[in-house]
Amino acid sequence: MRLGLLGGTFDPLHLGHLILAEQAREQLLLTRVLFVPTGQPWRKAGRSLSPAEDRLAMVRLGIAGHVAFEVATVEIERPGPSYAADTLEWLCRQEPQAALFFILGQDTLMDLPNWRRPQRVLEMARLVVARRPGESGDLAQVEVTLPGLRDRVVWLEMPLIEISASATRERVRRGLSIRYVVPEAVEAYIREKGLYRS
Repeated sequence: MRLGLLGGTFDPLHLGHLILAEQAREQLLLTRVLFVPTGQPWRKAGRSLSPAEDRLAMVRLGIAGHVAFEVATVEIERPGPSYAADTLEWLCRQEPQAALFFILGQDTLMDLPNWRRPQRVLEMARLVVARRPGESGDLAQVEVTLPGLRDRVVWLEMPLIEISASATRERVRRGLSIRYVVPEAVEAYIREKGLYRS
């Protein structure tokens, strides 16, 4: 079994997330892709987040109908900050025979040395990386801190998607359309709950 894991705040889930997950699924022949909404993202401490139940609901609505996409609530249920290494260890216990693929953006890859136990992340999973518009970085510099990183990275072939959760929230705040930015069901949920208005 080949399992992909895509973590994030998903505040909100948008089409960029879905395109990334689908490209990873197709290119790496993944059996399933788990969307893992963070509970308390330690790298975004101090930033105001929508309640976990709203972010989880948006993920569930956004992936509904895709047979290979699932939600894992482990980080929301776990008390304290959410760490990728802990989540991967949990997944290794759940699916000991599975090959794990951790899906992330290039900007996140460049930040990997600042994570908690990044070497452990590399031991447990291959990193499936999507390039981000305007993002450049020296992988060799990161590899100084994390030897063997380059051998654990798979670069995705996909269009550069300039959709971000922060820009989506700003559009809602300004009363602009988010049609074709998020799935229709997510757009309806945001409108119904009055998210991102202030």
